[in-house]
Amino acid sequence: MTAQLFAAADGGNSKTDVVLGDSDGRILARVSGPTSSPHNIGLPACLKLLGDLVGQARAAAAVPADLRLSRLQVYLAGADLPIEVERLNEGVAALGLADAVTVDNDLFALLRAGTAAADAVGVVCGAGINAVGRARDGRTSRFPALGQLSGDWGGGQHLAALALYHAVRGEDGRGPATALTGAVTAAYGLPTAEDVSVALHLGDLPAARLDELSEVLFAVAADGDAVAGRVVTRLAAEIEALVKVAAGRLSLLDTAYTVVLGGGVLTARHPQLHGDILARIAALSPRATVTVLSSLPVAGAALLALDDLHGGHVPATVEAAVRQGL
Repeated sequence: MTAQLFAAADGGNSKTDVVLGDSDGRILARVSGPTSSPHNIGLPACLKLLGDLVGQARAAAAVPADLRLSRLQVYLAGADLPIEVERLNEGVAALGLADAVTVDNDLFALLRAGTAAADAVGVVCGAGINAVGRARDGRTSRFPALGQLSGDWGGGQHLAALALYHAVRGEDGRGPATALTGAVTAAYGLPTAEDVSVALHLGDLPAARLDELSEVLFAVAADGDAVAGRVVTRLAAEIEALVKVAAGRLSLLDTAYTVVLGGGVLTARHPQLHGDILARIAALSPRATVTVLSSLPVAGAALLALDDLHGGHVPATVEAAVRQGL
């Protein structure tokens, strides 16, 4: 039987990866573009970008115009609420790019990229923070992920803001003295932490440069600063809480499930944070296994498409071919 073709997309807050492959696990093309998150660019622009990237992947793989894709699997940052997922599924299906379409949150691609386990929880801490869970019976667990509006705490941008917050308060006396003050001023070459705040406010420092302070926070914490250390401990507690709730909703806490850690903050394996997370999850769920994402999330999107094409979990040889191809 001729192999079926699929396309799969992973759309984050900074870029979108699209791959085109076949049901035997061969990756025939991979293209990339800017963010496709509907939160960032709106739904119409999101749909246009996805259509363009799938078209580019077809061209790169020299797929004839009359040959249909069997599946299109799309996983996007910003597909958080049920209504958002519903609208995205309707919009992508209306593009007519494939016989069958699935659109969902990008964490499901990350989770599949990190593990083939049927029972699993994925936590991402990059620019923001979020978690999802899946169980072998098909149930899922997720959060609204609307930032502070929905109770979120953490993420690289939040950590960076907290580094500046504590640096300024430590400098002017409203908070305890902290090495963050000197580290923040050194990072931008300005005399005081207050000067950094003012420069960001006036635009003399581009707003995007605030994100640099996430790494500064971890470096200062690693040197033993108590204030920075408390922020890192708070983040570990938040990740524990996300795992506890996501796994608890699926009745996994006392079972052998897998926890996948992804996103730049977690894949960096900062020693204090990583060690604390491992200890907390071991205490929470002694039978759980923790893994740090090492594959591209788009590999998870491709594997989810292949799972559907194969009517269940893909054969190990096909999965290996995808991971090797990406």
